[in-house]
Amino acid sequence: MVMDFGDRLQRAVERGRQRRLAADRQQELAQLTEEESRALHAQARVSLSDHVESCLRRIAAEFPGFGFQTVLSPEGFGAKIFRDDLRSRGGREMSHEYSHLEVIIRSYSSGRILEIVCRGAIANKEVLSRSFYQPLQQLDLDVFYGQVDQWVLEYAEKYAAAGR
Repeated sequence: MVMDFGDRLQRAVERGRQRRLAADRQQELAQLTEEESRALHAQARVSLSDHVESCLRRIAAEFPGFGFQTVLSPEGFGAKIFRDDLRSRGGREMSHEYSHLEVIIRSYSSGRILEIVCRGAIANKEVLSRSFYQPLQQLDLDVFYGQVDQWVLEYAEKYAAAGR
């Protein structure tokens, strides 16, 4: 029994539709609900905040004079190290120099991403401004840990090179 072209075309179209519906169902199952996204973000934020605090405390211990501060703001959560120095410039003139390194995990947003932001300055000059994010569905915290480590080490190297 040989099917005519019209029947085969109809079957091919129906198979294509079924394949599309199956793919749509898979995508719906893969999507995180809003509640699941918020919970995942909160869990990742806590873990990443602990790592940030640990790294910044070690930098503060390596370079005496830095203060440490936990950051909790509408912008996000994280930590900051900072120091104020007075330096003599050519005799009597004193200058105020501020150095800091801040790493913030941004608050949850409808974009369903985890984002970290890093800003650093040495002696009133910005030397570091970075950000990194991943969609929550593709979250890999090890990548974030590595990114934080890289930024903190970069700042430490620049601070040491500045002779402070």
